[in-house]
Amino acid sequence: MTLNNPELFTFAVYINVMLLIGFVAYRSTHSLRDYILGGRRLGSVVTALSAGASDMSGWLLLGLPGVIYLSGLSAVWVAVGLLIGALFNWTVVAGRLRAHTQHNGDALTLPDYFARRFDDRSGVLRVSSALVILVFFTVYCASGIVAGARLFEGVFGMPYSVAVWAGATATITYTFVGGFLAVSWSDTLQATLMLFALILAPVMLVVSTGGLDSAVHAIELADPRHLDLWRDCTVVGVISLLGWGLGYMGQPHILARFMAARSVRSLRPASWLGMAWMALCLGGAVACGFFAIGYFALSPVLAAEVAARPEGLFLEVVNLLFNPWVAGVMLAAVLAAVMSTLNCQLLVCCSALTEDIYRPWLGRQATPRELLWVARTMVVLVALAAILIALSPDSRVLSLVSYAWAGFGAAFGPVVLFSITWRGMTRNGALAGMLAGTVTVVAWDWADWFGLYELVPGFAFASLAILLVSRMGPGPNAAMRGRFATADREFRAER
Repeated sequence: MTLNNPELFTFAVYINVMLLIGFVAYRSTHSLRDYILGGRRLGSVVTALSAGASDMSGWLLLGLPGVIYLSGLSAVWVAVGLLIGALFNWTVVAGRLRAHTQHNGDALTLPDYFARRFDDRSGVLRVSSALVILVFFTVYCASGIVAGARLFEGVFGMPYSVAVWAGATATITYTFVGGFLAVSWSDTLQATLMLFALILAPVMLVVSTGGLDSAVHAIELADPRHLDLWRDCTVVGVISLLGWGLGYMGQPHILARFMAARSVRSLRPASWLGMAWMALCLGGAVACGFFAIGYFALSPVLAAEVAARPEGLFLEVVNLLFNPWVAGVMLAAVLAAVMSTLNCQLLVCCSALTEDIYRPWLGRQATPRELLWVARTMVVLVALAAILIALSPDSRVLSLVSYAWAGFGAAFGPVVLFSITWRGMTRNGALAGMLAGTVTVVAWDWADWFGLYELVPGFAFASLAILLVSRMGPGPNAAMRGRFATADREFRAER
């Protein structure tokens, strides 16, 4: 490791800082509650930046700029949908979920919350939701590993199979050691790096193309349709892109940040910071892809190479426009985007396996230390399964993210939303909604009906199932109504 390779040196420094954070967090992690939710003591800044970093994975720097580069401004609707969905999540879901999980047995995971919220003593709701998490998060984790592999492959020329293992090792290590606190603390640093990279890259593209007017003119010369917000758009297509915003209410790795906040009151300033960070990052990613059209149009050979591998657009921009030392920091930001989401996904998945499957069925007499090490073991097992999926060189970041995002959004989004806003919801309604959302996403993705993103019909059918089934059977019992009223009062008093 020498200073003759600035990019490698920067990567080494970054990874060692992450590992240091992990070992510091290790000293503050004494129980499963600490490992899963950090003892519910996250402040506003850490909550906001951790929620944002865990949300915006490698697709933000690798997937979205590439899509904008190929489609122009007509692909911006996905960013609009995400902003609307995130705002709704912060304003409607965050505070209510924090209060309801606290007053339903101090629930540590979504399956635990569902089981306690609906007095499900059969275990069906808990196990079903844990299995949904296991299936979709394994796919989601694979997308993060693929993104990391593309980074190592592009920067260091590693064979893809080697890059997969290199990109996954650091994330697994510090998640294994430090748990939720390590993930949340490191997310704060990673979110800062991502923001820096996504603001600087489009600025340099504009400057290198001769200024804003020259950059826009170059884009017009390349293809004036890139400036058209409605290029090749259909009603179904726009609904599909905007529909990405529906997914926020069902993403366990994002919802866990709300559950871990210090209080309902602390989520209000967190929402403003989180939305500002997200708007800047999404705007930067869109601008990077957009202005890259004009920049690469000046070199037809480079333009053809980028069009063939659009997920490498950001890496190409960094290598061409930045000093090697700055490029090292920019590429570390890509690794930050990958790691910040992957570690959250691994942690939530292992939490569900430990808290909702192992402890109720196999470890009822388990000590806190035993549960802690079971959770760490699950991190490794889930990561290995994701690596096996990611080993295929044909894997694509955006397609994997799209499928997992839809799965969680449809299976959990309506259940979470109704559970915190409607006291008349029942256990059977929750189970019906979860199953309807999951089945719809799987079937719709397989059949590809009408070209509509599977999250939209999945969310609609799940909501309908919750309403119909909850009204068909007996209503919630007195204990359920009482806990709902208590949590609702706390939310209204503290918001």
